Amino acid sequence: MSVNPMSYEAQFFGFTPQTCMLRVYIAFQDYLFEMMLVVESVILKKLDGFPGCKISPFQIRKSTEKFLLVLSIPKNVLLPEDKVHEQYPYSKEQFQALQDEINQLQQQYRAEASAGQALRAELEEQKAVQAELEKILQWFDGLENICREHGTGNFKESFAFLTQNSKKLQDVLKDVEEKSKKIKQNDQLL
Repeated sequence: MSVNPMSYEAQFFGFTPQTCMLRVYIAFQDYLFEMMLVVESVILKKLDGFPGCKISPFQIRKSTEKFLLVLSIPKNVLLPEDKVHEQYPYSKEQFQALQDEINQLQQQYRAEASAGQALRAELEEQKAVQAELEKILQWFDGLENICREHGTGNFKESFAFLTQNSKKLQDVLKDVEEKSKKIKQNDQLL
């Protein structure tokens, strides 16, 4: 029986379950030893009444000890629930190696579960981005349809034309701003 401090149980009951079991075991053992001493004394008294009896108190004590051995399991006896240990024996080092391998596998499982969760989150994010890209493609398709309706045949050419015109307009705007600055400077000088 392993000793595991169970402070909550001890707080509630006033003792731990292990302590209770140990006390019951010790009480049973004490009672059994007391009863065997009583039985020994009764046997000795009864034998004193038989003349010529050759049983000594030492022999009676040996018999009592043999009786008490009936209640203990010899070391060479294997209980049914322990048969697996006979089939698969292992040393402390082997057991520790198995424990280490179990811990390593648990860590790998946690890491893979975490990676799987991260991949699922990434997949959801990619689905959202793909939905946005599809919206943009639909918007471009709509622009292309509008361009066709208004007589512009190719959307790419129209877009390039629009880009060139916007650059020209930016250049013209710069020129106008520069001329405006020069005029303001001239007005200030006058």
